[in-house]
Amino acid sequence: MTAFLIANMAPVMFGTLVIVLLLGYPVAFSLAFTGLFFGAVGIALGEFSPTFFQALPERVFGVVSNDTLLAIPFFTFMGIILERSGMAEDLLDTIGQLFGPVRGGLAYAVIFVGALLAATTGVVAASVIAMGLISLPIMLRYGYDRRLASGVIAASGTLAQIIPPSLVLIVLADQLNTSVGDMYRGALIPGLVLSGLYAGYVLVVSIVKPEMAPALPPEARTRHGVQLLAEVLVALVPPLVLIFLVLGTIFIGLATPTEGGAMGAVGAMALAAVKGRLTLDTVRQALESTTKLSSFVLFILIGSRVFSLTFFGVSGHVWVENLLTALPGGQVGFLIVVNLIVFVLAFFLDFFELAFIIVPLVGPAAAHLGIDLVWFGVLLGINMQTAFMHPPFGFSLFYLRSVAPREAYADRVTGATMAPITSGQIYWGAVPFVGIQALMMALTIVFPIMVTHYQSASVVNPSAVKIDIAPPPPETGAPDFGTPAGPNFGAPAQ
Repeated sequence: MTAFLIANMAPVMFGTLVIVLLLGYPVAFSLAFTGLFFGAVGIALGEFSPTFFQALPERVFGVVSNDTLLAIPFFTFMGIILERSGMAEDLLDTIGQLFGPVRGGLAYAVIFVGALLAATTGVVAASVIAMGLISLPIMLRYGYDRRLASGVIAASGTLAQIIPPSLVLIVLADQLNTSVGDMYRGALIPGLVLSGLYAGYVLVVSIVKPEMAPALPPEARTRHGVQLLAEVLVALVPPLVLIFLVLGTIFIGLATPTEGGAMGAVGAMALAAVKGRLTLDTVRQALESTTKLSSFVLFILIGSRVFSLTFFGVSGHVWVENLLTALPGGQVGFLIVVNLIVFVLAFFLDFFELAFIIVPLVGPAAAHLGIDLVWFGVLLGINMQTAFMHPPFGFSLFYLRSVAPREAYADRVTGATMAPITSGQIYWGAVPFVGIQALMMALTIVFPIMVTHYQSASVVNPSAVKIDIAPPPPETGAPDFGTPAGPNFGAPAQ
């Protein structure tokens, strides 16, 4: 038994972690407990010396001193303030009027606003709750199918997962040791394409089953022509300004993601103040929620550092790398297996837990196979997005369930009695959008240029730099004053 444990310490340790997680224990403490327990076992079995754990304080300090992770509380605070600023309400109202005359217009408005909110907040909960409170009653009022309405709102809210400034992209960049700015640039086009696929699904539904997504009746279209156009332009100004403050400054190199998040937080507070909604109570609630989420992330990251240290000590990284790189099919086989694992685990774990547990294990194998880590991170981000949509544990579904009517209610405009939305309708509404996200993963694998275009933004690609050294001048005769040698910056990338 001892010989078996010594020879299979890594798989036994990983299997124990999975069991502890499935038992329902908090992720941060499960990671730390598993790491410390098997660290003690490894010391007892002579796998490594007790001095091995002297590296643990430095690894923990490395977590709390990581400047990149400062962007998480900034973006979280910004998203919560924006949720209470009324920006989402203004956008949904005006964009809904703009798309109202066409079948599925309200659904298009939700997708469009979801993409805009994703590019300003980066927080899924804020987007789903805001759109669920504002647009769901309107969609039910005018006869939208409950499954379609629920699915569109839940899926559009998860766009904050992949469209920058996404919190998960920050974590993925940190875990894969890549640039957050490159991760943002690489994820932008897939995020927009995914939004287009959502809209395409609504278009197909509105053609095949028009009764599921009717147009707004004439009496509900309160603004027209120049007035509507002016209101749309006015409603678009705040999110576009915030998008420039956050993403624009990052993409042009004026600010780091942390600095962009700080400017976005200040901009969100200014917007709420202009609308008269920046109260002391609002700020207190935002700070409280930000502190809870930041602490949650910090403790999971510390726990993952404890786990990974012991896992490294028992050569777990070698076991995982050998296991994954030996798969048939090379890069394609590796990508299929890893994405299937993440897709299945997303039924039970949220995206933070997946990012801190799975990514550090598969990242080295991806690098060994020559896979671009930014592209790999964006692909995993799209996959982890399904963690918000998986019935029955998807957080986006829980957020929508918390604001969707559970009992029959009287509509505040028409006075008609409206039936409630069941959990089954919410779950079934999410299923087609999970399929669309799977399709997006396939498109990202087939067309990697959607992500790898980020490489053109680099001024110098280190792998493309060549240094030519001129031969020494002849020992006799006049010195050679030929063309001086220097780094060849025009060389094509390898």
